[in-house]
Amino acid sequence: MSIKRIEPGKRMSGAVVHGNTVYLAGQVGEGATVAEQSKAALAEVDRLLAAAGSNKSKILQTIIYLADMSTFAEMNAVWEGWIDPENPPARATSGAPLATRDYKVEFIVTAAI
Repeated sequence: MSIKRIEPGKRMSGAVVHGNTVYLAGQVGEGATVAEQSKAALAEVDRLLAAAGSNKSKILQTIIYLADMSTFAEMNAVWEGWIDPENPPARATSGAPLATRDYKVEFIVTAAI
């Protein structure tokens, strides 16, 4: 089975396709709030899924890291407005320190092609 790397870089690829599955690198976004960063990061998820030949209706699993769990409801409001309500994925959310203090949320997505 072949492996296709989308937007490969020095440390990681934006996404990796193996068989009928696409694995996205953790996606973060710009903005001052969790809501702004969530919207930007999920737009990147949309873009990378499209580059792999997939879309949010085919997401299998999402892992979400929040720098501050008190922002859970704020992130969920964006998530619920973005996700395909007919095809919700398996999901976990956890609090964790992120790569920089500027990042408030990170989304890790696995989807079918």
